[in-house]
Amino acid sequence: MKTFIMISVAVSLGLAALILTSFVQYNHEAGLEKNNREKVAGPGFAVVELFTSEGCSSCPPADELVAKVEQANPGKPVYILAFHVDYWDNQGWKDVFSKGDFTTRQYEYASWLRTETVYTPQIVVNGEKEFVGSDESKLTNAITSGLQSSASAKLVLEAKQGQNKLIIQYQTNGASKSTDLQLAVVQKVARTTVKRGENAGRELSHVQIVHQIQSQAVGKTGTGTAEISLPEGFDAKGWEIIGFLQNRNSGEILAAAKPDFKENI
Repeated sequence: MKTFIMISVAVSLGLAALILTSFVQYNHEAGLEKNNREKVAGPGFAVVELFTSEGCSSCPPADELVAKVEQANPGKPVYILAFHVDYWDNQGWKDVFSKGDFTTRQYEYASWLRTETVYTPQIVVNGEKEFVGSDESKLTNAITSGLQSSASAKLVLEAKQGQNKLIIQYQTNGASKSTDLQLAVVQKVARTTVKRGENAGRELSHVQIVHQIQSQAVGKTGTGTAEISLPEGFDAKGWEIIGFLQNRNSGEILAAAKPDFKENI
């Protein structure tokens, strides 16, 4: 009986030691993970994607709203991207900035965010929140939330302009293997006189018009190079490049940045 009791006590002490060791190790690893996240975390940001069309009569107020937001946030990490979709092009007026690729991107968000359909104007902020593009209150709140949060990754971009192309060097930290680098070529301002369709007779003002966007997987080292073919009329004053890291499975945007243009190569 005594032997049995002694063995039971020994086993109990062994299990207790094992549990204690596991608990200490778990807390240690959790602490390291937390510290690593804190080291990786970048400043807050807001990537505002507007899906719009010159053929849509309810879109001009959304275009005006993002222009207002741009003016209200100078120098802040607020990145506006206006994607002109093409499904309005057969309604009387072909949007001069529309592309099927942008419609495809909007449908990707419909899948990621589990919305029932696509529509214009629609805004998506940081790949996570979507709402009607003319809703100023929701846009203001989403931007404020993005700026006050810490980014889960970091992105640094450098660009060198050559003849009809840009060479982009990127560095990332905190990007998972399911992360893509998205690079958008953006025209800062433009005006269009619409002759037909729902906006016939109106002169529309646009800001931050995306002309093209390209995606590539982030390399294992978190660094790499991308080459962008530039559209006709591109110049460093009237255009810019906006890059961001996006989870290809969920659509969540992890970090964003804009490169300065260096001397030609």
